[in-house]
Amino acid sequence: MNTFSITDTGRVRTNNQDSVFCEENAVGSFPNLFLVADGMGGHKAGDMASKMCVEQVVRSIQTTDKKTPVGVFEGAVEMANRAIYEQASSNSELAGMGTTLVAVTIEDETAYIVNVGDSRLYLLRDTLQQITVDHSLVEEMVQSGEIGKEEMRTHPNKNIITRALGTDLEVQPDCFEIEVRQGDVLLLCSDGLSNMLEDEKMEQIVKSHIENMEQAGKCLVEQANEAGGKDNITVVLIGI
Repeated sequence: MNTFSITDTGRVRTNNQDSVFCEENAVGSFPNLFLVADGMGGHKAGDMASKMCVEQVVRSIQTTDKKTPVGVFEGAVEMANRAIYEQASSNSELAGMGTTLVAVTIEDETAYIVNVGDSRLYLLRDTLQQITVDHSLVEEMVQSGEIGKEEMRTHPNKNIITRALGTDLEVQPDCFEIEVRQGDVLLLCSDGLSNMLEDEKMEQIVKSHIENMEQAGKCLVEQANEAGGKDNITVVLIGI
C-alpha cells in the first residue's frame, strides 16, 4: 500500500476547515484508516467541527466492541455526531457547526467506506469512478433529472449539503463495500478538489503519477489552486 495525504487552505479562504487522517497501520480492529472531514460554520466552528469529527471517529474505532466494519463505522459516526451536536448546542459561538465525513478502511480485498455530506471517495481502475453519493442539493437535482451531472460543479447551489455531522441529534451515514485489487487507487477528497477539477482531469493527473502518490496528491492540489482555489482542498490517495 502506497499512501499520501495533503490539505491546503486554497487561494480564497483565510483558514483551513478541513481535517485529514491517514494511517496505514492498525487503528483498533481496522488494519488501516483514512478520513477526510470538511467543516462548516463560522471561522472557528467549521475548524472545530472537522477536528472533533476526526478525533471522535478515531477514538470510537479504537475502543468499540462492535465486530463488523460497517457496525464500527456506524458507531463511530454516531459518537462523533453526538459530540459535535452537543458542543454546538452548548456554545452560541459554535451554533450550527457541522462537518462532512468520508472514511475508508481496506481489509484483504475489500474497501469498507462510510460517508456523510459531499466529501467523496473515488476508485481509479481503468477510469475514475465516484463511489460515494453526495448528500447535496445539486445531487438531488441530478437524481430528479432537473440538471445534468456535468452542471454540478458550477451550479450556484453546489455548496448546499443535505446531510452533515453535528447539525442534528441523529445522522444517517451511507456505507459501501467495494472490491479492490492490485493497481487500484482510491482517492478521498473534500469538495475543494471536486468543485475545482472535472473528474476527467483528476483521472489524468493521478494516472500520470501512478507510481508516486505524493506527486499525484501535490499535483491535484496545485491544479485545484490554479483553477481558482476557492475552497480548502484535501486529498488522500491510496495505491493498492
